[in-house]
Amino acid sequence: MNSRLRHWREAATLLLAAGAPARPPRSPLGPFDYELLLLQRSSRSGFAPSAHVFPGGLVEAADFSADWLGLLPPSPQCGLGLVRPPPPGSCRAPLFATDREQLGSPLPGEVAFRICAIRETFEEAGVLLLVPGRGPAAGSGPAPPLPAARLPPAAELSEWRRRVQEDPACFLQLCRHLGCVPNIWALHEWSNWLTPVGRAGRGARRYDTAFYLCCLERRPPLTSQDDREVTAFLWSSPPEAIERFKSQEIWFPPPQFYELCRLCNFSSFHELHKFSSDRALEGCERWMPVMLTASDGYIELLPGDELYPEDPDYTGEKKIIMSTDKKVEDVMKEGSVFHRIVIKNINNLAVYVNIQAKYKHINPLMINSDCSDYNSRL
Repeated sequence: MNSRLRHWREAATLLLAAGAPARPPRSPLGPFDYELLLLQRSSRSGFAPSAHVFPGGLVEAADFSADWLGLLPPSPQCGLGLVRPPPPGSCRAPLFATDREQLGSPLPGEVAFRICAIRETFEEAGVLLLVPGRGPAAGSGPAPPLPAARLPPAAELSEWRRRVQEDPACFLQLCRHLGCVPNIWALHEWSNWLTPVGRAGRGARRYDTAFYLCCLERRPPLTSQDDREVTAFLWSSPPEAIERFKSQEIWFPPPQFYELCRLCNFSSFHELHKFSSDRALEGCERWMPVMLTASDGYIELLPGDELYPEDPDYTGEKKIIMSTDKKVEDVMKEGSVFHRIVIKNINNLAVYVNIQAKYKHINPLMINSDCSDYNSRL
């Protein structure tokens, strides 16, 4: 946990994919044989109220507790592989590059952020991503859910969940009680998003969030909303989730929409797991969208876009405002190098990317301004 941060808080979130029988598709992309867990935030939430998001939340001091070293394999990295050095001219995202020992924690950030994502997934959805013993789990395939026989009775598990919600340090106590550890090895580094200056939540909250991907063989034996931070949950394939978004059944913040469009590249659960595993140690780039206000909408500019500033205002202290009297359509016609999310209204987003993806990653499928063109690739 980084107490030095003043402008944003560190967080972790989890794209949790589980193998599922392919159903008749709602989209032109055809059947997908996996689903993602999406949680609907409370309407009273101070950040993205009522939005459907991936499970996750703020990093707590308990996630960096030295006591985890007594449960996990020896450091460094507790059995996680070392991320490769970034390409020339680039640097590791500060979220991961920060020396945690200088902040008083012997636990590497790569470990603590995964613990956070797993803890939050239990708090918000009741899903326990644990592995018996000290780990890591054997095999290189998708992670099996914790067997139901290893879980305590429902009433006892519900009480543990309540205790962890009240005190994150109780998550370590739960792991000790079950003789398990968080399955940090099943989580693959996926992306890193920083809240834009103009999109801070209540109390000017901004977040520096690590996004992880985890592939499970099948759905966990239990999923349930906590009826506090989360009011409903949904398992859905990426294109079906976007179809629900189009029909205004649900809505996503731009980062979730972008990542769902990226996952639309993978209709096969096996291919998704292989891709995320193969690039797991490549790292990722930190992205802070920069808002450009047009006369009839907004454009979130991302690194690599021709309009993205050379020196972004990360803190918001410069009070830089990017705006134009032109319409979004005109701005798009004038451009040629795109990495942007076009926002016409809350349920009308479009991703435009024609730059080369870094860190052996993959660009999202381009979806046009009415969110219908699934077959166009840049």
